[in-house]
Amino acid sequence: MVVQAQPAALDPLSNLIKSCKPTSLFTEIPEVDLTDPAAKTQIVKACEEYGFFKVVNHGVSLELMNKLEAEAVKFFSQSQSEKDKASPPDPFGYGSKRIGPNGDVGWIEYLLLNANPQLTSHKTLAIFQERSQKFRRAVDEYIVAVKKMSYQVMELMADGLNIKPRNVMSKLLKDERSDSCFRLNHYPPCPDHQLQALSGRNLIGFGEHTDPQIISVLRSNNTSGLQIQLRDGTWVSVPSDQSSFFLNVGDALQVMTNGRFKSVKHRVLADTNKSRISMIYFGGPPLSEKIAPLPTLLAEEEENLYKEFTWCEYKMSAYKSRLADHRLGLFEKTTAKRSGQISPN
Repeated sequence: MVVQAQPAALDPLSNLIKSCKPTSLFTEIPEVDLTDPAAKTQIVKACEEYGFFKVVNHGVSLELMNKLEAEAVKFFSQSQSEKDKASPPDPFGYGSKRIGPNGDVGWIEYLLLNANPQLTSHKTLAIFQERSQKFRRAVDEYIVAVKKMSYQVMELMADGLNIKPRNVMSKLLKDERSDSCFRLNHYPPCPDHQLQALSGRNLIGFGEHTDPQIISVLRSNNTSGLQIQLRDGTWVSVPSDQSSFFLNVGDALQVMTNGRFKSVKHRVLADTNKSRISMIYFGGPPLSEKIAPLPTLLAEEEENLYKEFTWCEYKMSAYKSRLADHRLGLFEKTTAKRSGQISPN
């Protein structure tokens, strides 16, 4: 599905958006079949090596995905004045080009919604009231299905790590106070009059960053653009697959595994000809939850690499930072830094 609105117009912010050369598609993305008995082992291996993996046979119907994508296309195809009724983001709501309050910009427009019906977001409720019931139903049904799949992944992860009880991580996402959110992204095609200036490069839609939460679950249309950074610092492009999900380790999960899993750096490049629609569930713990390495994962005499903090403390710190900042640096123990046990993301 393609957004039919006119390509995003240039404005002073557009001049601040950086560009970079596209990379070749990476064909070695780990693929996990959730119906495979070996899934628990594959998930752990993927999180250790890449902090990122693709999920197939996930149990979420393609109909649900397509239904939500169609509603997202309708929203982003509206006039700018209509979309602006859901702005400015607080952080929930509609945003265009500005990413957060600290100067980051990208070739993107987005809609950020609260993903926990037990927690009230007046902006999210206002957006639902403004849109049709069909939009709200599509969002709600999709989030319920993706959450269910996420819980399964987290429990398989616990099995693979030999953690008891197996819901030690999934219960944080299931908690009625779980601080989770949901984001619809639209990366418009590049305007014709700017193509020549790019000289074979692509505008950066969303700059390099790690996600602060426990886990992120991404689904997109068939327009590529997502890139991840490998351990050696190389950036590679992820082949798109609209019938599958891509999951990545967040900062909180890196801490909970004491650095065994790495929060993957990623970014998105806008396509020069086609629009990209993506939808992401960010699974976070309750604000009061203390985040620290899980004792059951620490070997005898293994040092905790991170100071204990609450999710609220880390979230507030992350919101004060720039996208590319090493956000976990403030929460690393000095002795671990000195010994070289922690390397910046």
